[in-house]
Amino acid sequence: MKKSVAIGIVVLIVVGVIFFVVSGRDASDSVNVTNPGQATVEEKAGASDFDRFATASLSDYNGNSISLEQFRGTPVVINSWAVWCPFCRAELSDFAELQKEFGDRVTVIAIDRQEPLEKAKGFTDELGITDDMMFLLDRSDSFYKSIGGFSMPETIFVNSSGEIVVHKRGPMDLSEMREHTNKIVNNN
Repeated sequence: MKKSVAIGIVVLIVVGVIFFVVSGRDASDSVNVTNPGQATVEEKAGASDFDRFATASLSDYNGNSISLEQFRGTPVVINSWAVWCPFCRAELSDFAELQKEFGDRVTVIAIDRQEPLEKAKGFTDELGITDDMMFLLDRSDSFYKSIGGFSMPETIFVNSSGEIVVHKRGPMDLSEMREHTNKIVNNN
């Protein structure tokens, strides 16, 4: 009797989790079966993908207000990170290397989530990458919320048409970054 009750509870939990995941997923995203941590946008929504996150109010390390709207028409890689996230910290040097490799064909932007300038810049200074790519601060966490963030790190790869081609949830290495960046640079 106890065994059948336990099995019944497990089945209910599994069904509940599946229902929660399926009902909460955005219809424009599909999970990549070969890499469940990566969602790939299938629907080509034109500028609407870009418009979804371009309104974020951000500032650079010098206190200048930066709008992601400035990057419309340019392939961009946008990473959401924080000093407290060990995976995020590990990726930043690879993103700086990615920017060097692709040069002006892509803009790599790392957006820190709600941390003070001193903490974020102190870490990028320590790595020696502060000047290698664009670092922005998101005090209100509006960018992360606009992309439906729920893991750390999260990175979107946006083509010059403003379409999110890849939305990667979780960490990646430099070779995966290159692969996704080639998709947005070479397919414009």
